[in-house]
Amino acid sequence: MSSDYSARHLSVLEGLDAVRKRPGMYIGSTDSRGLMHCLWEIIDNSVDEALSGHGSAIGIVLHADESVEVSDTARGIPVDIEPKTGLSGVEVVFTKLHAGGKFGSGSYAASGGLHGVGASVVNALSERLDVEVDRDGKTWAMSFHRGEPGIFADTGDKSPDAPFTPFENKSGLRVVGKVRKGVTGTRIRYWADRQIFTKGATFQTEELMGRARQTAFLIPGLTINVDDRRGVEPVAESFSFAGGISEFVDHLAVDTPITDTWRLSGSGSFTETVPVLTDSGAMIPTELVRDCQVDIALRWGTGYDTVIKSFVNIIATPKGGTHQAGFDAGLLKFLRSQVEQNARRLKVGSDKLEKDDILAGLTAVLTVRLPEPQFEGQTKEVLGTPAVRAIVAAVINKTMTERFTSPKRDDKTQSAVVLDKIVAEMKSRISARAHKETQRRKNALESSSLPAKLVDCRSSDVALSELFIVEGDSALGTAKLARDSEHQALLPIRGKILNVQKASVSDMLSNAECASIIQVIGAGSGRSFDLSAARYGKVIIMSDADVDGAHIRTLLLTLFFRYMRPMIEEGRIFAAVPPLHRVVVMNPGSKPNETIYTYSEAELQGVLAALKKSGKKYQDPIQRYKGLGEMDADQLATTTMERSHRTLRRVRVADAEMAGKVFELLMGNDVAPRKEFIIDSSDKLSRDRIDV
Repeated sequence: MSSDYSARHLSVLEGLDAVRKRPGMYIGSTDSRGLMHCLWEIIDNSVDEALSGHGSAIGIVLHADESVEVSDTARGIPVDIEPKTGLSGVEVVFTKLHAGGKFGSGSYAASGGLHGVGASVVNALSERLDVEVDRDGKTWAMSFHRGEPGIFADTGDKSPDAPFTPFENKSGLRVVGKVRKGVTGTRIRYWADRQIFTKGATFQTEELMGRARQTAFLIPGLTINVDDRRGVEPVAESFSFAGGISEFVDHLAVDTPITDTWRLSGSGSFTETVPVLTDSGAMIPTELVRDCQVDIALRWGTGYDTVIKSFVNIIATPKGGTHQAGFDAGLLKFLRSQVEQNARRLKVGSDKLEKDDILAGLTAVLTVRLPEPQFEGQTKEVLGTPAVRAIVAAVINKTMTERFTSPKRDDKTQSAVVLDKIVAEMKSRISARAHKETQRRKNALESSSLPAKLVDCRSSDVALSELFIVEGDSALGTAKLARDSEHQALLPIRGKILNVQKASVSDMLSNAECASIIQVIGAGSGRSFDLSAARYGKVIIMSDADVDGAHIRTLLLTLFFRYMRPMIEEGRIFAAVPPLHRVVVMNPGSKPNETIYTYSEAELQGVLAALKKSGKKYQDPIQRYKGLGEMDADQLATTTMERSHRTLRRVRVADAEMAGKVFELLMGNDVAPRKEFIIDSSDKLSRDRIDV
């Protein structure tokens, strides 16, 4: 490299060239995430219109040719001439960075698009973009090739490969049709530029459906239609929710509610100094009064998982910001004061609530609306406006005080239940911390506080060690003789453990069987669970091959899913597969008999048919195992415990949210949906699978 460095080495990128040169600055990345971010930019423009009360429907179509089309019934992009540039409003929006109607001009009271780069960035990163605007009784159209306006010579279906002629002297809108008076709207179709985006970057249907559903929740009365035409079978869904964020909370929550969905609304004002552009082009610092609207929906449930979604002007803020900080601080301060006022009834002493205590089992949607919010970066993941924190906290304090001092019976009952729950969480946290400290002290003294019924293994290598949770003492006796004592530990449980989906945290911890399992695994439970502290590499549920065994296995999986979920997510929970039948094939002469194990009725019938066909005899009656205790040690070792012969089923969670809903359906308090599920699914179950 030359040491010479002068002004001729500097590059000045004009217009949209900067976007194409450094796309990551504007959309974060050039993979599928960046592709989706471009789509959000176009959709959010239509959403901002709906948020301002213009238009009630948005359509999104993913075409088979990898293009995407977004349409709305809003006011339509302005088509008249913008005086400073001499260009039409459409061309300004799609070719000029930091241009638009969201810079305090009064067009939008609150919007998500703040930097004026959304549509122009998408245009710059598109091989082709077509826009049509219904306005003033006409349909206006304009096309762009990698950000440059011009005309495509389409001979059939629209394509980015069609011959393109850029405008030379003056660009302009084309009138391509007429519409009835009063009909307005915008349609944008674009093909992402494959020179920019990485190979394999695609639009994510599930993500798009989730975002569309979320937006429909946030703007009651708005209908969003999504049509994916790329696959063999097109997928189309329509989203519209009259209940708003209250309905959103009910959709997000997976546990049984202990309160109704509470709606907390309020507003506040603040002043901030912002630079305002005058007609002469000067930027003058001006102090403005801003209004901030706060709308919150929340409810507590029986679980301990927390789901909080926060939004600013409909834009999701997954990393929070000042509004979420105000929510956390306001809720914690208020509930601390309530616990102190009810300290005698709640028996809390001098202990203090922490944030995790109040968030356990909480599902909440937090939305704020304000003009020109300050975001950290173009991706708008964190709100930075400082004054919003105090406003949200004040709204929380005011509305929650009204709720907790309400004379209504339901409000009194639910307020008391919330205090009981968060205090129980606090006591569980303190108890878990004390237990952990006790364990550390005992480990330091090399003494064990593990349950007496645990039959531990000798190895201290976590990766190689296995914990078998066995059903009953009879199975334990056989398993002791069948196990590899170097690596395999045994923990017997009596009968069916507590259904933790219905029980509170304190009930779960006071249950002897649940407490023993948590204590033996040694990694804690719930929020304090630490996977690295687990004492065993595998936990294997070994229950009988009957309906009761399946029920016990389901109860144990419910315990692991609710309180030790990382064990499942890391694939460290397994179910043993003991055989159902033992077939002894009699061989002639001195040749020893052969033993065949089968694991289903169909497999047994297949084996017997094969033996008859080959002329082999077998002992009759066939041995049918009613439980693990009926096996001798050699049989149990060979079929279920020896690593070289056994079969294990690994328990996986592909979709934690869906799994949570299934656990709540099958194991929760609400009986009606479970009954309906059983009735609807009965015809899908083979009668041969029922152990009768």
